[in-house]
Amino acid sequence: MSHGPILEQIMQWLDAVIQGILLGGMYAQYALGMALMFGVMRIVNIAHGDLVILLALIGISLAGILGFGPFTLMILLIPMAAAVGWLLQRLILNRVLGDDPLPSLIATFGLSIALQNLMLQIWSADTRSLPGGGIEAASVNMAGLYLGVLPLIVLLVATLLTAGIDLMLRSTRFGRALRASAADVEAAAISGVNPRKVYALATALSVGILGFAAVFQSLRSTVSPADGPAQLIYAFEAVIIGGMGSIWGAFLGSMVLGISQAVGFRFDSGWGILAGHLVFLLVLATRPQGLISKR
Repeated sequence: MSHGPILEQIMQWLDAVIQGILLGGMYAQYALGMALMFGVMRIVNIAHGDLVILLALIGISLAGILGFGPFTLMILLIPMAAAVGWLLQRLILNRVLGDDPLPSLIATFGLSIALQNLMLQIWSADTRSLPGGGIEAASVNMAGLYLGVLPLIVLLVATLLTAGIDLMLRSTRFGRALRASAADVEAAAISGVNPRKVYALATALSVGILGFAAVFQSLRSTVSPADGPAQLIYAFEAVIIGGMGSIWGAFLGSMVLGISQAVGFRFDSGWGILAGHLVFLLVLATRPQGLISKR
C-alpha cells in the first residue's frame, strides 16, 4: 500500500499551518499598536486600519517620486507615522480621555471617515502596490515547502517588535508610567506622572509600528483607500483572541487568526476569512478574557 497520497495530504496541511503563521506575522504588526491603545490604554481607535492604508499610500507615492527601496522607505515612514500618532493623541484623543471609551470611539470613527474620503480624493479608488525589487516573489525551499522570503522577514520583524515592546512595558520608566496611567490616571498624576504626555508618546509608538505594517502590506499585496476597515477588524480580533492587556497575547492571537484563515482557505477559497471570524467568535464565547488573560 502506497503512503504517497497520505504523505502529500500531511504536507499540504503542514504547509497551510506554516503559511498561517507567516500570515499571522503580518497581522501581529497591526495588532501590536491596537494592543497598546485598546488593550493597555483602553482607547478605541477606529481609524487604526485607515492609518495603515494612509501610510502605505504615502510610502508608495514617495517611492515613486524619490525612487527609494522598501527598507530605505521604512526609515523615512516610521518617524512620520510616530509623528502622526503623537499629533492624534495631543490634538484629538487627549480631549476625550476618560473612563468612558465611547467619546474616543466616536472621535476616531469620524477621523476614519475623513481619512477614507481624503485618500479617495488624493489617490482615487485604484489599487496600488510597492515594488520590492523581487523580494516580494522570492522564496526558499525548506524540506519540500516553499516559504516566501518577505513573509519570513515580516514574521521576524513582528517577533522582534513584540519582544521589544513587552520588554519596554516591563523594564523601563516609560513602560511603568504607561501601565500606572492605564491602571489609575489620578493616582499616576499624584505620583508625578503626566498621563497626557505618556499617552501621547504611547500613541506615537503605536502608530509608529504601523509604519512597518504599511510597507510590508503594500509589498505583499495591493492597497486602496477602502481597505482600512478590514485591517482594523484583523487587529481587533487578534487582540481579543490573545487577551487584552497582553502584548504576547496579541502576537498569539495573530498567529491563531492567520492559521485559522490559512486552514479555511485550504478547505475552500471562500472560507478563509470566514474561518478567522468563526474562530474569533468561538474564543469570545468560550474564553472572553482571551487565550492569555492579564489581570
